[in-house]
Amino acid sequence: MLLPCLALIACEGILRLAGVGHSTSFLVRREIHGRSVWVDNAWFGLSYFPAALARSPNPVVLPVAKPAGVFRIFLFGESAALGDPRPAYGVGRYLEILLRERFPGNEFEVVCVAMTAINSHAVLPIARECARKQGDLWIVYMGNNEFMGPFGANTVFGPAAPPAGLVRAGLAFQRTRVGQVLMTLTRRVSRARSAPESWGGLKMFLDQQIPPEDPRRARVYGNFQRNLEDIVGLGRRVGVPIILSTVAGNLKDCAPFGSVPGPVAGSASYADWSRLYQAGEADTAQADWAGAWTNYEAAARLTPSHAGLHFKLGQCALALNRFEVARDEFTRSRDLDTLPFRADSRLNAIIAATARRWAGQGVSLLDAGEALASLSASGIPGEEAFHEHVHLNFEGNYQLARTFAGMIEARLPASVTNRATATWASPAVCARDLGLTDWNRQTVLQEIGRRLSDPPFVTQANQADRMRRLGARLAACAGRLQPAAAVEARAVYEDALRRRPQDHWLHHNYSEFLVGVGDLEQAAHQMQVVRDLLPYHHAAYFQLGRLFARQKQFAAARESLEAALRLRPDVAEIHLELGQVAASQGKWDEALTCLAAARRAHADGGRIAMLTAKVLEQQGKRSAAIQSLREAVRLQPESWEARELLGIELGLDGKYSEAGEQFEAVVRLRPDYAEGHLNLGIALGRQQRLAEAREQLGVALRLDPQNQRARALIDQLGSAQSREPAP
Repeated sequence: MLLPCLALIACEGILRLAGVGHSTSFLVRREIHGRSVWVDNAWFGLSYFPAALARSPNPVVLPVAKPAGVFRIFLFGESAALGDPRPAYGVGRYLEILLRERFPGNEFEVVCVAMTAINSHAVLPIARECARKQGDLWIVYMGNNEFMGPFGANTVFGPAAPPAGLVRAGLAFQRTRVGQVLMTLTRRVSRARSAPESWGGLKMFLDQQIPPEDPRRARVYGNFQRNLEDIVGLGRRVGVPIILSTVAGNLKDCAPFGSVPGPVAGSASYADWSRLYQAGEADTAQADWAGAWTNYEAAARLTPSHAGLHFKLGQCALALNRFEVARDEFTRSRDLDTLPFRADSRLNAIIAATARRWAGQGVSLLDAGEALASLSASGIPGEEAFHEHVHLNFEGNYQLARTFAGMIEARLPASVTNRATATWASPAVCARDLGLTDWNRQTVLQEIGRRLSDPPFVTQANQADRMRRLGARLAACAGRLQPAAAVEARAVYEDALRRRPQDHWLHHNYSEFLVGVGDLEQAAHQMQVVRDLLPYHHAAYFQLGRLFARQKQFAAARESLEAALRLRPDVAEIHLELGQVAASQGKWDEALTCLAAARRAHADGGRIAMLTAKVLEQQGKRSAAIQSLREAVRLQPESWEARELLGIELGLDGKYSEAGEQFEAVVRLRPDYAEGHLNLGIALGRQQRLAEAREQLGVALRLDPQNQRARALIDQLGSAQSREPAP
């Protein structure tokens, strides 16, 4: 065996000398402004995801030598623990503010080592590193990604639910450069079960439904239990107290993402089931909740594993004020979901059982579902705490952090608790210290709106109601964005920054606010501060480049974006932004080169094709532009922008029928878009479908009463119809 081992060592040495490969650690050591710190490793995700889909950690800066008197807390988990969609307002950020306000004169450091899309297979290696980083307490909040995350049962990232031992052996092999090269080659060869070409969020998993009785579920539960036990064991071996938390999800206001009815029980037929289901729907439409309950319950007896039916039963019970029954039905619906994006009862039971086994050894249990249920009048977790299915809103993050803080208080020495203030900081005080204003709230709600407008959310049974409520929240928020409020908000940021000038999230939040009020120059200044605080991280360079581009400072934009590209040459959005800068300067060939690079880096193919078409149009290459727009529509059929541009080009070529098809898709995707109805009306008019054209133009005018073109075209159509001979 000596010769193969020597050959392997030689290959490893050659690859390292050649600069091939990357560190697989979550934290790597850096020097920032003379300080020795641990920072996040941008390449950590490559061990768990194909390169096109690899996620990266959010910024982490941790002094190598923990300052005296600092109480260091590590928060482990996935995107819900991170604070998606804005980690600046995540549970860890709220927790740090609560502890600092409650115990003045003491320093608390909440280090969030959570990361989007990972699961317990990745959290375990992170915990191994943190065991050597002088933590005083650990919080573990994980479980939402066990099925869809790396090595899960319905993952798109690689093998489905392999044994934990095999996963660990593979991850250990990838710590070598030889292993990384072989894994890259393996992923390129095994394209038969290829992953998506670019990150697509939850819609990547639509074809990966897993029935409740699928045997792979048992392997997921077994792997989770083993990983969780080992995480707890690591913490206890170094004497760190641990809070294990169950994982809460939106039960009340999140319909299941997938349902499999299964065979109809007994001698009944599918027609019998369908009759009962439709009767329940009719009762629901009339708000006859008792009648709907009776019909849905009868249907559920025929197909007891239908997740959607149990959700409807939950809605009926809720309307009838039978809250305990409603909670049971909503829970059953979540557990039967064939697209399990939420931690289910079995995973939470494993967390609770693990905490009980380690009780008395420094491990405590927090029931997150109960903590968040208190925000709802029904006692069932819902939109009061969540943005969508699992990600906590501002109120939810505060409530969970407040519950964690109460448990942490019991573990603090008397020298700290003796000087405690009388009460915990309110949500308003935390918002002030975090730099959370209505401008930031608006950007978050807009992001949630975009998310909910994509699959699989659009197919959920209660989607229309949820979007209506979100629209009301957005409208209320927009109504508060007044000039006087902006002056007050600016003072909030500046006061918070005087107290914590090294908080890069605060500077980032302030920059976001300044963009919202149109002060792009000062927004860029704040982002420059973020860049200086995080000189190793590409994101601030990227955002700064975008801000310079918006101010038409293209030389500065290019310099910042190229700096971001040197740090992360694999990030498609940087190539894309450079392409748009080049296009703004009229450098069409360079723009096309950058867009092609973005496509190779696995950017959103539909968006790239649409932008490429715009550049080709500027070059006078209309035929190629139209082909690129057709490609954009093929890759991203839900893109109304691509369809609108294609429809316009087809109309210019006199292909009114084809143009009309595109505009029909536009108004279907965006029924409130006046210009879409106007274009459809014109296309229909060109086809002499005058009554339909007039109808669409009327819709455009109702949506935009000031649209003079729509009014003029309606008058023209009226004149044309009056000249037609009687049939």
